[in-house]
Amino acid sequence: MNIHHFLVSGAIGLGVSLAAGSSLAAPAACTGLPSQADLQSALDTAVAQSNGGLGFNMWATIVANDGTVCAVARDSGTSLTSQWLGSRVISAQKANTATDFNIGKDGRKGAFALSTANLYSAVQPGGSLYGLQHSNPVDPTVAYEGDSSLFGTANDPMVGTRVGGVNVFGGGLGLYTASGAKVGGVGVSGDTSCTDHMIAWRVRNTLMLDHLGTVGGVSGDPKHPDNIIFDITQTGNGGMLNPEGKVGYSKSGFGHPTCINNPDPSTLPAVRSP
Repeated sequence: MNIHHFLVSGAIGLGVSLAAGSSLAAPAACTGLPSQADLQSALDTAVAQSNGGLGFNMWATIVANDGTVCAVARDSGTSLTSQWLGSRVISAQKANTATDFNIGKDGRKGAFALSTANLYSAVQPGGSLYGLQHSNPVDPTVAYEGDSSLFGTANDPMVGTRVGGVNVFGGGLGLYTASGAKVGGVGVSGDTSCTDHMIAWRVRNTLMLDHLGTVGGVSGDPKHPDNIIFDITQTGNGGMLNPEGKVGYSKSGFGHPTCINNPDPSTLPAVRSP
């Protein structure tokens, strides 16, 4: 009876502590990565800038190199229903994709960066990565467990877990330190996928984890190596369907469709050099 009483009391105490806003210790895999407060501040700064899209509230997630969720945030002062709830897990999925498909400087041919936006055309039928979006699915038992009142806080139930998932539209970016080392990924979701990319880019820049100056990419711009590419054009000679239901073709093979109130990615800050 005493043991049972102790366990119940401890569980109640933990619940009160979490509800009061104290945060759990950061997982070991997240050592050196931004805190939830850092991510929250960077997200607030990013959404206040010109990003096109619908102007909706956002979610952001940081994961470590091994896919461990380190921090989840949503716009400051918002309630759970102030943004698309489904975008919480999508932001984690994007962050996971970014860390899964970016390579660090220790790679066989050095570092190489791909944003989730760069994957769109390649995963379409006939594309070089067709089917990638069906690999590594999100683990629903991890993604949706826990008290929803903690979603987007320092004690979000996803923190410390590996959610998994592969996302193939804008909003996920690899994180690189001043030494050029890859340390994880950031994912943003809540608006159009083009705007998600813009905000993720600004979040990474604010966190100073955008040292990609010597990192390869597919954009053709060394100052924005993993930037979104808008090169899908209509064609009558076969290709993939674009958002208007017409057949299109990406010249680079890594193009992304344009979006409502399409933003201008050339206005994004250049990446830093290691």
